Formats: sequence, structure tokens, C-alpha cells
Amino acid sequence: MKKRVVITGLGIVAPNGVGISAFSDAIKKGISGIEFLPELRDLNFSCQLGAAPKIFEEKKREYLTDLQLRNFNSSGILYGVIAGMDALKDAGIKPALPEEEALWDLGIIFGTGISGVDKFREAIHKIDDGNVRRLGSTSVVQTMTSGVSAYLGGLIGAGNMVTANSSACATGTEALLMGYEHIAAGKAKYMLCGSTSDSGPYIWGGFDAMKVTTYKYNDAPNEVAGPMSADASGFVPGSGAGAFVLESLESAQERGATIYAEILGGAINNGGQRNGGSMTAPNSSAIQKCIKDALKVSNTAASEIDYINGHLTATIKDPDEIENWTHALGRKGKDFPYINSLKGMTGHCLSASGSVEIVSAILQLHEGFVFPNVNRENLHPKIASLISSEKISLKMQKTSLQTIVKASFGFGDVNACVIFKKI
Repeated sequence: MKKRVVITGLGIVAPNGVGISAFSDAIKKGISGIEFLPELRDLNFSCQLGAAPKIFEEKKREYLTDLQLRNFNSSGILYGVIAGMDALKDAGIKPALPEEEALWDLGIIFGTGISGVDKFREAIHKIDDGNVRRLGSTSVVQTMTSGVSAYLGGLIGAGNMVTANSSACATGTEALLMGYEHIAAGKAKYMLCGSTSDSGPYIWGGFDAMKVTTYKYNDAPNEVAGPMSADASGFVPGSGAGAFVLESLESAQERGATIYAEILGGAINNGGQRNGGSMTAPNSSAIQKCIKDALKVSNTAASEIDYINGHLTATIKDPDEIENWTHALGRKGKDFPYINSLKGMTGHCLSASGSVEIVSAILQLHEGFVFPNVNRENLHPKIASLISSEKISLKMQKTSLQTIVKASFGFGDVNACVIFKKI
């Protein structure tokens, strides 16, 4: 019999708040972490805006030693370590001491898109200059995709499955579902899951070249048209990390742990880059199927969904996403659930987006509020024809949520959808 799975710990490193308290306050107030970055202007980027967490040297040393930080410049691993260790602490689970046995019942699934881009660049220059022996002993672990899970595994002493996944923007949501299945099957007692993304021009440049980022607001970072706006012209690149501790409901109750939400189930699929889907464009049929499959496996009726945390990116695909939700749920107009997108405040955190946004969704479910959709005053007319504008709030609303859904849609036509319920 499958075990019921709950979330008992959260950690967040976001452009508009590091730590649950700061982040929760920021999303309630609609505080944005988007800013003008002179470095991008100097590099001739079309989009000279970005959104990256602020991590000071003192903060780094709360998690890593001076020795570990020597020659360390992987922002994604740093973000993931902070978010992951905070989630573990929030759940009330202590890492194993160096002289103790590994924690055989604790596993990690922590994903990323590209790890250690700055380290890669440094390595290329040193190799080209004939200084390969000066790369340092940590160049491999800082650049391998599983670097973040490996760092966390060592800091915690995790002895169960410790791995990384990588599915573009769907990485974080996929990691949660993979951890959910592991707990539900009784293969681990605790799973630390999440995702992270590096920051800076070497990770953001490709998106600028693709012309999917906005170029219209370089002189007005606080006025960037947000998701679902008729004025949206592309996303702002962002970065960060989100993390969550999963365990069985029975275990959480025995420990007297805080239970943020129950994971009812979810679905992952791929559109096969067919029927309108491509490497960069989603297949609407696959998106709708993913949502419907998530409802089916979680034994949830579409009418039970109170709130949607959308993937919505402030691009031309926003109206299509809304239309897919209306078809998948069979709900339109005033019958449609509340919906919002965090990307108006954090930019698009790429491989970290799913996990950062899941943390925002869980906080809303746990605390009973819906955060505002920033800079969405001019609603896209197609969206306005499909759902009631009162469901796309411009101000934070206190409201009781019981059942919510989060979906992520990523490059490669991959989709992930998960359903949570308040206990």
C-alpha cells in the first residue's frame, strides 16, 4: 500500500528573498527582485535586466567552511546548498556528524540545468593558457550536474539515493514527484528535493540570443510587464533555488513535525515535439493530458482545485497556457480557480523555477493567501475572454485554500504537474 506523503520542510533562495520569512513577506507585498545590471549592458545584451539572489560573504560561511569556499564560484551549488540545508533544518532533521553512520533513510534528488558555468569558463581559460594543474581539486564537483546533490549529500551525510535530475524549467517539479514516488514506495524515510540555477551572463546569454527575454524595460525594472499582461514582451532571466523535505504522513505525525501540505500525486510527460510542440514550444495536447493525468492519479476532481500556480512566463505563450488550463479543468469565467505567476517578481529562474514556485505555492496553501500578479494591470484580451479578471488578483488576498495545483513546462516539450492538499 502506498504511503501518504507530506512536506515538512521548506528552503528558499530567491531574487526577492533569501529564507522563508523574507520570501513570504516579499511575495505577499509584491516585492520584485528584478533589477538593471550594468554588466549586461556592457556585454550588449538586449535584455539588461536580471534577477539574482543577494548572498553576502557572511551568509556563505553559515553553510560552507573557508576551505570549501576556496576557489568556489558556482552560484547554483551555493543557492542549492543554502535552500537545501534550510529545508532540512525547517523539518527538524539533523545532519549526521562526521564520525556517525550515514543517514540510510534520507535521500536527495536535487536538479539543475547547467552547473558551474563560471567554473567552466575559468577552466577553459586555464587549459587554453596551459595551466591545467591550476584548475583546483573542486573543478569537477562544481561543474558536474550532480554537484549540488553531492555537496548536500556530504554536508548532511545522506545515505539513501543521492542524485540529480535535469528537465529544463520542469526540473524542480519533476524532482518533487520523483521524491514523492520514492517515499510512497517505502524506499526512504525522508527525501530532500529541489532544484537550482546559476546566475549571470553565461547562463542567460543564450536566452537573450533567442529573443525570448524582454528588451523594453531596461530603464524601468520595476515596471516590467508581468505574466498575462497584454504588454508582456518576454521574460527577465532569473536564478535561485527552492527545496522541500518529503516524508510519510505517519512519520511526520510521529515526530510532531510541521506539515505544510500533503502531496496527492502528479504526472510527468512529454509532447514528443509533435502537433505544435517543439524544442522550445509546448504541445497543448500534452499539457492538457499532463494536468488531467495528475488529477486522475491523485483522485482529485477538477472542481476541487482552488488555486493554480502557473508556469506563465510573460511571453506570447501565456494565453495558450490559460486556454489549456480551461480545457483540462473544464472551467472558465468566474468558475476558474485563482491563478498567479511568481515570475513577475523573480523573473524566470530557469531550472530553479519549478522548485522556487512550489515553495511559493505551499506557503500560500499553508498560510491562506494568494499573492498578487505584479504589473499585470492590462490583462491580455484573450485571457480576459477565457477567465474572470477577479481570479488574477493584483493585490494579495487572504483566502482559505484546500487543494492547489502547480505545473511546469520546459524546453524539450517536457511537462510536470503536481497537486497539493492542506491537512
